[in-house]
Amino acid sequence: MSQEEFQKQVLESLAELKTDVERLDASIEKSDDKFDTYRQATQSLVNLAFGLIASATVITVVSAVFKR
Repeated sequence: MSQEEFQKQVLESLAELKTDVERLDASIEKSDDKFDTYRQATQSLVNLAFGLIASATVITVVSAVFKR
């Protein structure tokens, strides 16, 4: 194998690696977006659950007080 052929092979390999890295970078960005959406949805669900628990507690206490 000559020096030029070797350099050509190395450059082709580098180009393929660059393409792979760009593809992986795009995939990571998509995963980050999905994770962020999941985190926000989970936080909203937790807030809703605490709100419902607090509302039920207040209603129970107020009902018990006014029944007397």
